[in-house]
Amino acid sequence: MSDLPVEPRELLLALFQTAVAAADPSVVLPGFLASSLDGKIGKGLGGSVVVIGAGKAAASMAATLEKQWCYGELKGLVVTAYGHGVPCKHIGVIEAAHPVPDNNSEIAAQRILNLVADLNENDLVVCLLSGGGSSLLTLPAPGISLSDKQQINKALLASGADIGEINCVRKHLSAIKGGRLAAACSPAKLMTFAISDVAGDDPTVIASGPTVADPTTRQQALAVLNKYQIDVCDAVKQWLESSVSETPKSETPNLASTLFEQDTFQIIVAAKQSLQAAAKQAEEMGLMPLVLGDDLTGESRELAKAHAELVRSIVEHSALDKGRPVSAPCVILSGGETTVKVRGSGRGGRNTEYLLSLAAELKGEAGVYALAADTDGIDGSGDNAGAILSPDSWQRARTLNLNITDSLENNDSYGYFEALGDLIITGPTQTNVNDFRAILVLPL
Repeated sequence: MSDLPVEPRELLLALFQTAVAAADPSVVLPGFLASSLDGKIGKGLGGSVVVIGAGKAAASMAATLEKQWCYGELKGLVVTAYGHGVPCKHIGVIEAAHPVPDNNSEIAAQRILNLVADLNENDLVVCLLSGGGSSLLTLPAPGISLSDKQQINKALLASGADIGEINCVRKHLSAIKGGRLAAACSPAKLMTFAISDVAGDDPTVIASGPTVADPTTRQQALAVLNKYQIDVCDAVKQWLESSVSETPKSETPNLASTLFEQDTFQIIVAAKQSLQAAAKQAEEMGLMPLVLGDDLTGESRELAKAHAELVRSIVEHSALDKGRPVSAPCVILSGGETTVKVRGSGRGGRNTEYLLSLAAELKGEAGVYALAADTDGIDGSGDNAGAILSPDSWQRARTLNLNITDSLENNDSYGYFEALGDLIITGPTQTNVNDFRAILVLPL
């Protein structure tokens, strides 16, 4: 095997830690705040400053903003996931449930709407968004109950629908998402700083786009529910069939990213930066990085099959990356957000499902190690960020009488890697640029 500065598993964990560190709000947010707020304050803002936000990184972003703040008094409220809270002096923090909303999600959303009510053109609203905001900031539309939204959310998450489809439905059943929060802030100035966890970094999808015009329609929301055969109650159906359920639109609807006049939206970090940081570190370790992209989607197990084919091509001869040969030692990096179609009753998330499918394809291929984890520290709804795969995982699993086919069919990737002792448990990372996958291929 190739000489490495550290043991293969430690190397993969180091790349993951580098990817997470590159998306740390305390590192990336200050520069954006300085350049944006200096200009805004310098133009004569004379009113109140209200800070609001939602997402797994929202509390960390709020704490960073407070440390950088030098423009007078501020107030506000952000909502984050349980365990992701960070103490703030002036900005309130509520913890709520993810990926299915709970009562705290509704309480936080209503309180945020109350905070931005009755503002005027001299006031400024600073909104801090990150992945997870769709569930954490939940206020059902009139006539729809929280239990209705919970049932639909659970069904969509289990259906294999992608995040764009899920958020299309969420927006049209909400009193705060899909641009409605921006409408509530008007006529105050609105500045949004976001950490992107979605493929393509589309502002209308991040946290279901509460502060931007929404290009999707209620008819599309109905189509998604029909496509995945999601049963809904009469109240939901009647709401979506009514024109009042339509979300605020841009004056130029053909441009999905067009923002409301006078509002600003800045993505402060996304998966691309994290992959670039990991690729740079891999090069410093003597590995050739092959970056497949930061926006890979599709079903986890199917993506793993495609990546297994790529690994085999490298092991057997070499692959090509933009015309250059890629051979061992190398590391294959990718990001994005895959999906899982739930078929069984096991535990797991999309990253461990990906690794389980990869293990089934590679069957202990010598010299191949892999890591898949969510940069927020939570894969699905478990306590793990993801897991790690080694050449000996296949044999160790057989020794423990673990049947990989049964585990896949039961969606029990968590149980499989837990039994092997190969789960990655980091706790909340205070950021979220979605999935990080790394496959290390070493020469024999």
